[in-house]
Amino acid sequence: MNALVAYFSATGTTAKAAKALANAVDGALYEIKPAVPYTSADLNWMDKSSRSSVEMKDAHSRPALADTGAPVSGHDVIFLGFPVWWYVAPTILNTFLEAYDFTGKTIVLFATSGGSGLGKSADGLRPSAPGAKIMDGRMLNGHLNEAELRAWAEGLKL
Repeated sequence: MNALVAYFSATGTTAKAAKALANAVDGALYEIKPAVPYTSADLNWMDKSSRSSVEMKDAHSRPALADTGAPVSGHDVIFLGFPVWWYVAPTILNTFLEAYDFTGKTIVLFATSGGSGLGKSADGLRPSAPGAKIMDGRMLNGHLNEAELRAWAEGLKL
């Protein structure tokens, strides 16, 4: 498997999961960074006027990326990680997918969350990566055992 583990992490939790997964699949690691980093106030989901709340209410929101240097073209399988926001992927993931050509690639989603699953994340991301196969993966919360992650990835038969 020629894998890229690309991830967005607002607080470091998803970064930890992505690093463990990259080690388990011997994949390249790429952090999806917003042009303007999120502050704790931006992430306050209880504040309807916080940046993340405003972005997630607007399906057309596309937060700018800090760069577009992800080595997507050199990989067949992309593990795409994110924290679950409002039961779906943050809209910066749509920005990322729309910045590259994923035609013919398989994108496997993984996420972290304090209490919800992947929800309808795949449905919300598919229109941003026409020509790619996007599949739900799994939640990667808590202690991440490298052998278990490797077995999961191998079980996907990609």
